[in-house]
Amino acid sequence: MSENEQERQRNHEPVLVNKVLEYLAPRAGGRYIDGTVGAGGHTAAILRRAPGAQILGIDRDQSALACAAANLASFGRNVQLRHGSFADLDRTVAQTGWSRIDGILMDIGVSSMQIDNPERGFSYRVDGPLDMRMDRSQERTAAMILNTATERELAELFRQYGEAPGSRRIARAVIDARSRKSFGRTMEFADLIAAAAPWQKGRHTPLAARFFQALRIAVNDELASLERGVDAAMDLLAAGGRMVVISFHSLEDRIVKHRFRHAALNCVCPPALPVCRCGKVATLAVLTKRPVRPDEVEVANNPRAHSARLRAGEKVG
Repeated sequence: MSENEQERQRNHEPVLVNKVLEYLAPRAGGRYIDGTVGAGGHTAAILRRAPGAQILGIDRDQSALACAAANLASFGRNVQLRHGSFADLDRTVAQTGWSRIDGILMDIGVSSMQIDNPERGFSYRVDGPLDMRMDRSQERTAAMILNTATERELAELFRQYGEAPGSRRIARAVIDARSRKSFGRTMEFADLIAAAAPWQKGRHTPLAARFFQALRIAVNDELASLERGVDAAMDLLAAGGRMVVISFHSLEDRIVKHRFRHAALNCVCPPALPVCRCGKVATLAVLTKRPVRPDEVEVANNPRAHSARLRAGEKVG
């Protein structure tokens, strides 16, 4: 890890820290999982609030884990760090031998440390390799998708994961451009979007943001990973254990909301049935009727927090 990257990770501000502590309600001696440990900001806050607690920190990004190890060294054996995805939470926890989990935190999406490093290829504002891998040990990159997917696949990817206007037009432009030269750099893709959709200039959020988001989600299989991770987390929690999820766009938040809502239902039979036949019982009590958002002070201090949305639940039964 370069010195610049280390500095970015040290200066990273975790989002909604006070709300995480409020809803997670960590206690001394409890066992907690930070499914996206990043630079360790949330984990450090939890351990300061609950001395003697144990935390398993997981991240797909090995650079982030290296930084977390340095930032959390003072907590000693109270922290274990593992390389992996929260999608495989059950497998990772099994390796620790833990049988009771009192709380799980998942801070979803790309981190500011990753965006700010041009070599990671997440930003449409600066030039870098078209990479976008959160886990750089995986093979598939953004460039591979842009250079091999069909026009139909690209259009669907842009529409579904970026909810972007002009998805088919951009997909056609990609196919045409790569027939002359393969994509390899972020600004090649950003410039293509600007040229193919000139009517979108002046938008509050540049159109490129949506297409880069779509490509990043596809590279990292983010939505399917979130679904598996949320389900695994709810299964792992002990009765009374709490789960907190922070998301940053509507696609993620929708998945969390629907899975929490389903887990909180006592019956999922069709309304026309006179008696319940499904046998389902609620396994979660939803603690947040609406997503919790950062206040004006936090957004002023950390503008990237403005789109954060927190949902929480408590295991029952």
